[in-house]
Amino acid sequence: MAGSGRLALGKLPVPGWVRGSSPAVLSRLRDEAVVRPGFLSAAEEETLSCELEPELRRRRYEYDHWDAAIHGFRETEKSRWSEASRAILQRVQAAAFSPGQTLLSPVHVLDLEPRGYIKPHVDSIKFCGATIAGLSLLSPSVMRLVHTQEPGEWLELLLEPGSLYILRGSARYDFSHEILRDEESFFGARRVPRGRRISVICRSLPEGMGLGDSGQPPPAC
Repeated sequence: MAGSGRLALGKLPVPGWVRGSSPAVLSRLRDEAVVRPGFLSAAEEETLSCELEPELRRRRYEYDHWDAAIHGFRETEKSRWSEASRAILQRVQAAAFSPGQTLLSPVHVLDLEPRGYIKPHVDSIKFCGATIAGLSLLSPSVMRLVHTQEPGEWLELLLEPGSLYILRGSARYDFSHEILRDEESFFGARRVPRGRRISVICRSLPEGMGLGDSGQPPPAC
């Protein structure tokens, strides 16, 4: 399923995976807005996609959201994973989170239809902590970050299938982030055609929240 549904960019040379409004912005956020292309093998992407598909298939795509941040989506929160998927998520935790950070459980899974998109937003500090990390499945997309006080400062992240993105620190708190809709999906001059996109999102625990707390609305990442 995932192998045939994966929408790749092809084999044209890619000028990096992060671009920004200035060298200063790129330097300042070098460790705070990170893309790790090829984090998943094709087999690992297939493992996650196949495990998620039965649950997602039971849900309908929605066109409004509790905070109006997402259009054309379905989502779920997942706590129980196969052994193979747990191993992948443990790799995400090791790559993106410090040893002292506790992760929220369950993991947030967001499925965007081909014409779905995520509007600019900053995730509430009530619902997730200082670090957010997401695996991208099936389709490439472009995430845009814009400073909330200085809109001339921005970054764009090219998220290919199998990639891991990490937002922390200033990129997490001071910049809004969005997933561009298909007609706006460019990375510089390069067209990045959107298909169906699944993201598997791990979040650190908000400050002051206990592990037993539940019922918190998930972020739109």
